[in-house]
Amino acid sequence: MDFLCKKIFMNTVYYLPSCDTCRKILKSLPENDLILHDIKQEPITEKELETMGKLAGSYEALFSRKAQLYKSMNLKDQSLSEADYKHYILEHYTFLSRPVFIIAGEIYIGNSAKNVAEVIKALS
Repeated sequence: MDFLCKKIFMNTVYYLPSCDTCRKILKSLPENDLILHDIKQEPITEKELETMGKLAGSYEALFSRKAQLYKSMNLKDQSLSEADYKHYILEHYTFLSRPVFIIAGEIYIGNSAKNVAEVIKALS
């Protein structure tokens, strides 16, 4: 089994350490064995993103419309395809909706209270 497969079967969080929301969420979690994947220092690979896309059901589910680049590039005025979402997430880490948790083969995307509660339950 290659490292990526092992990593996917381990509990991993894709996040930005400079993001206050990500830091707050990580602090609120029970003791855990999460692998911390800093998406700025270690960009997501195409293989990792493809795995996330399969777990999420689409690349659009992983895409952040809150990113500054989304507005500055006028992407909101365009009709984006799945290939476009994948391209932009791979092109710049800011397009990934954060944090993304993969726990026991399940994916949890974003920082909503409901999502954080589900992550806490999955880790407990």
